[in-house]
Amino acid sequence: MEHIVIIGNGIAGITCARHIRKNADAKITVVSAESEYFFSRTALMYVYMGHMKWDHLKPYEDWFWEKNRIELKKALVDNINFEEKTLHFSSNEKMNYDKLVLATGSVYNKFGWKGQELKGVQGLVSKQDLELLEENTRDCNKAVIIGGGLIGVELAEMLKTRNIDVTFLIREKAFWHNVLPLQDAKLISDQIRSHGVDLRHETEIDKITGDQKKGVTAVFTNSGEEIKCQLVGLCTGVRPNIDFLKNSRLETDKGILVDEFLQTNIKEVYAIGDCAQLKQPASNRKPIEAVWYTGRMMGETLAQTLTGNTIKYKPGNWFNSAKFFDIEYQTYGQVSAKPGQNEKQFHWQHKDKTKAITIAFEPTSKKFLGINTFGIRMRHPIFNRWLNEEQKIDHVLANLKQANFDPEFYTSYEKEIFKSFKENLQNP
Repeated sequence: MEHIVIIGNGIAGITCARHIRKNADAKITVVSAESEYFFSRTALMYVYMGHMKWDHLKPYEDWFWEKNRIELKKALVDNINFEEKTLHFSSNEKMNYDKLVLATGSVYNKFGWKGQELKGVQGLVSKQDLELLEENTRDCNKAVIIGGGLIGVELAEMLKTRNIDVTFLIREKAFWHNVLPLQDAKLISDQIRSHGVDLRHETEIDKITGDQKKGVTAVFTNSGEEIKCQLVGLCTGVRPNIDFLKNSRLETDKGILVDEFLQTNIKEVYAIGDCAQLKQPASNRKPIEAVWYTGRMMGETLAQTLTGNTIKYKPGNWFNSAKFFDIEYQTYGQVSAKPGQNEKQFHWQHKDKTKAITIAFEPTSKKFLGINTFGIRMRHPIFNRWLNEEQKIDHVLANLKQANFDPEFYTSYEKEIFKSFKENLQNP
């Protein structure tokens, strides 16, 4: 019987395993050094905040894996012998495979700051990071978070529930402005500050100070300011977890290089999820997309190929979602942080500063390009259809109510948005 081994039990690896089992009778082994069972990584923050227990993060009962004949092995892979098709574990065990799927995920970035190895300096990606955060915040009353991404805002919300003072340092002039248009980024900056976070724009870290016994005691900014703290959250993005593959014959760049079938340069070795880097990504898509949704889609796609139905990975229109404290965020299509000549943007914001939309369209053809929504839930299938149909901006706004996913008795804002758009179009 063919043996398919998957390294990594995140959303990409487990989705792949489940769909292989639906279509084939192969032997499947999932290897992970992080946890015995698959868990919802996006919900890690709620364990720390006391909203959930660890077992609540497991989408499947423990018996699910044996029933579906998916073997789980908790082990750390030290290296891979691709010629002999063997995995070598830190325990000195080894395992043979016929086909190998690399779904090793991400690790948080470090950029060589002085003091970054001190106790109390950490990121937040893995189960082990969460356990370390519990230890590092036991006697903590002041934290500094570095970097303005999604993990950073999650960490800020987590720490505030423990009454820990948070100073948040970001390089941009508004939060996540490398992804969001300025008006959207300013909205999120205001939201973060409204929850008692000391958010500092256009501020970078110079060094971290402390000692080996006590751990971190302060950070110094690029302006020379000292900020005393007992915790430093490194939230300056993630990178593919592929260090153990660097000296092998597997082709890598920032991630593991794969073709449109998610195949590496080595026969019967594939990569999916955060660690995969597409050699030729679709237009308006990045070569590496460390996102839950794309990991799931890659897992489903590769499972088809591994079970005899070879298909290309087609991610379709970009979409994502997140939460900034109380504001839910969704994005569909292309809404550029800094739009060029071929993209015009319309922005509407409610007076309470908790609801907003930004819609992007081509100024000449009026073709709808994408939308960011804040505080108003929208339906993915509707926007996906409009993007595929290349609908005009007028059609989207006139039919915006069709896309609203908010419950029946929620206040509706479509008329106000449409009126604002018409006024702005006539008086740009």
